[in-house]
Amino acid sequence: MSQKQPLLITTGDPAGIGMDVVLLLAEAGKLQDFARPIWVTADAKAMQTRADQLIAAGVLKNCPTWQSVALTSSLITDIDSMDFNTANNAFLLLDIPCAEPVLAGRIDTKNAAMVAKQLEIAHQLAVSETVAAIVTGPLQKSALIDADIKLLDGTMFSGHTEFFMQQSGCEKVVMMLANQVMKVALVTTHLALRDVPAAITVDNVRQTVQIVLDDMQSKFGIANPCILVCGLNPHAGEGGHLGMEEIEIINPVLQEFIAAGVNVSEAMPADTLFTSRHLNKCDAVIAMYHDQGLPVLKSHGFGDTVNLTLGLPYIRTSVDHGTALDLAGGGGASATSLYQALVMANEMANKSLSR
Repeated sequence: MSQKQPLLITTGDPAGIGMDVVLLLAEAGKLQDFARPIWVTADAKAMQTRADQLIAAGVLKNCPTWQSVALTSSLITDIDSMDFNTANNAFLLLDIPCAEPVLAGRIDTKNAAMVAKQLEIAHQLAVSETVAAIVTGPLQKSALIDADIKLLDGTMFSGHTEFFMQQSGCEKVVMMLANQVMKVALVTTHLALRDVPAAITVDNVRQTVQIVLDDMQSKFGIANPCILVCGLNPHAGEGGHLGMEEIEIINPVLQEFIAAGVNVSEAMPADTLFTSRHLNKCDAVIAMYHDQGLPVLKSHGFGDTVNLTLGLPYIRTSVDHGTALDLAGGGGASATSLYQALVMANEMANKSLSR
């Protein structure tokens, strides 16, 4: 095994394009760009079938080579005893069999347990520091919900973020999206706009700022990051004339951090914060809600955007697209987002203070 820890890709739902984009990068030789082994979770038979389909469709010229490992119940023991041939193989495939044969583009809830198993293995390998980072491919949340896959707390499966948060025993994590222009973290995520103000609490703002600060230092290697924070209301409340959240909630929290020597702004109007004059001087932006920050970020590079989960005890990045069932096995899928997610994971692993 290489001295550097591997990057682990979970391919997500086998009916989607997760395997396609891995194969595209493998054939192009792009998985060798990171000076780390690349490990992939997938069904070995489905991976070979998908490669054959892409060759038949003229998407792949040649089938990439990989080394397949069938896992037993003792995962870490298996991994520690493996001899991965990095010279002749594009990636190491951790074989997680599906319950039913995989048909490209057709979701089968009987294979939902395999999708969940990928995430369990990824968490185990990451928390044990066997791998340097997890890079997640797209899954179909509805398939896991329909298959009655539950989170640790017994609630329905609601996504990668909640799964890894609960597996890691974290009270809160922060969603951040990043590209080459900016990094934007969110205080609230997928809420109806009418529900956002009630979720802007002292604790929520304080925890978000602390998690962003901690991860910018520990995972991005920035000792004194500059963090800019959006207000909730137009003009950051206009001195209370357009809302009191900045005066009563947001700024008192930010002033605590400022008094402690943190390089963070008070609440700023979002319509002027997202300008080059401010962005050129900051390391991360914290937005109060989803569509306050993410449309601006994605306008600067939709295909190059990476989803990150901050606050976990390990690095997790993700593609910014879904399963794209209509493209699976037939061509048209782009591997750009997966490549950028690998780039981000590798850079974070290289800069991480824990490695």
